[in-house]
Amino acid sequence: MNSPSEQVPLVPRPAATVMLVRDAEPGSGAGLSVFLMRRHSAMDFAAGVMVFPGGGVDDRDRNADIAWAGPPPLWWAQRFGIEPGLAEALVCAAARETFEESGVLFAGPADDPDSIVRDASVYGEYRAALTDRTLSFGDFLGREDLVLRSDLLRPWANWVTPEAELTRRYDTYFFVGALPEGQRADGENTESDRADWTRPQDAIDDFAAGRNILLPPTWTQLDALAGRTVADVLAVERTIVPVQPNLALHGNNWEIEFFDSDRYNQARRSGGFTAWPL
Repeated sequence: MNSPSEQVPLVPRPAATVMLVRDAEPGSGAGLSVFLMRRHSAMDFAAGVMVFPGGGVDDRDRNADIAWAGPPPLWWAQRFGIEPGLAEALVCAAARETFEESGVLFAGPADDPDSIVRDASVYGEYRAALTDRTLSFGDFLGREDLVLRSDLLRPWANWVTPEAELTRRYDTYFFVGALPEGQRADGENTESDRADWTRPQDAIDDFAAGRNILLPPTWTQLDALAGRTVADVLAVERTIVPVQPNLALHGNNWEIEFFDSDRYNQARRSGGFTAWPL
C-alpha cells in the first residue's frame, strides 16, 4: 500500500466479478459452496489473495452488439444505479471473465434461448482467444450462434477501491450466478495458482486462522453468503449501495474502515496479517 499524498485520487476503473455458487450437498439444505481462486504470488496486484472470477471492463465489452436473453441493460442499470451502456458492458464483462477464468459459460443457443450450454469445454479454443485478446466475447457468441443469458446472473454489491490507493483503483460490481447444470469450473487461467469450491464460512475461518488472505469486499460477500442455499441467494432482492472503504494510518499500520471493519480487522489480526495485504 502506498502512502497518500496531495496527488488527486485515481479514477476507478469499472470492473465485474462473479460469485459462482452451487449447493454443497444438493437437496440437503446444507448450504452452498462458492468458487474461489488464489492469485499467483508473482502478480503485481493482490498477490496470494483469494478472489472470485472477474476483472476490469475493457473496450471489447462496450458497444459489443451482443446477442442477449434475459433482463435487458436498463434493468441492470436500475439495480446498480448506473447508465445502461455501462450496465451492458459490466454484464458482458462478468460473463466473459467467468468464462476466461473458470470455463463456466452463461450462454445458450440463439434458437432456444431458454436452454443453457451444457458443456462449455467444447469452446476451449475460443476461451484461449478471449484470454489473449484476439477475439471479443460478442464475436465468439455470434460465431457459435449463442446468446448471453443475463437471467443466470443476479446483482449483488458494488465496492470502490479506497482513494488512498495510488497504483490502481476499481469500481467493482459483484454478481452472483449458479453453476449451470452440466458445466464445471476448472480455474485454468494465467492469474491463479489454486482454485476450488469451498463453503463461505470455511473460507472466512481460514482467513481468521491465517491460512488464506481475503480482502474486505471478498470477506464481506462470503459473510453474506454463509449459511444460505443457492435458492436463497438467487431469490434475494438486493439494494445496491456503493461501498468505498477508507484507509487510515494507525501508528505504523494501515487500518481499513467500512461498515463491518471491526469484525474484519479482528479476523485479519487473528490470522497474523498485521500489515495491509496490498
